[in-house]
Amino acid sequence: MIEQPDEAELNARANEKARKRKEARARMLATKTIEKGLLIVHTGKGKGKSTAAFGLAIRAVGNGMRVGIVQFVKGKWDTGERHVFARFPDQVDIRTMGEGFTWETQDRARDIMAATAAWETSRTMIDACKGSSPKYHLVILDELNIVLRYGYLPLEDVVAFLAQKPAALHVVVTGRNAKPELIEIADLVTEMTLVKHPFLAGVKAQKGIEF
Repeated sequence: MIEQPDEAELNARANEKARKRKEARARMLATKTIEKGLLIVHTGKGKGKSTAAFGLAIRAVGNGMRVGIVQFVKGKWDTGERHVFARFPDQVDIRTMGEGFTWETQDRARDIMAATAAWETSRTMIDACKGSSPKYHLVILDELNIVLRYGYLPLEDVVAFLAQKPAALHVVVTGRNAKPELIEIADLVTEMTLVKHPFLAGVKAQKGIEF
């Protein structure tokens, strides 16, 4: 019969492995010296793209940073995040400029006008971050991917502008079907994968979860 190690020996082995992992991580972290503003893309069919972006906004606020948010699609929805951000008027500037999803408006020309106005606001926010006194540290372009998917904005212009954003500014773009050109210039891309969703089982959008 093989003698099993006692608890003290198991702990000693585990502690030695933890020590080696810590040393390896310290060596790895020592090579990470760049600090820069990131272009972040949240895409994919799974839920959580905007939710994750707003989580970053809350984290930024907690660190005393200023946040600009432009919502390209969500229009009349009375969402919980707006009520939260309204409590931080000195740190969060949220502009809800969408007209709703295209199947709700059923007016392509109107959708294009709304997308164009939202993009101009986005450009203004990002331009305000140039120089030594940036107005925002983080700008979220919520559902920009949706309007790019439908061709409501010139993709080349959007990509070129975001590629030249202020070096220290973090920009987050959300929405399904991110364009390959946007993914190419991004620093961080996360694809939310749909595994299971209650909507498919007949459950409607619920307060505190979807809005």
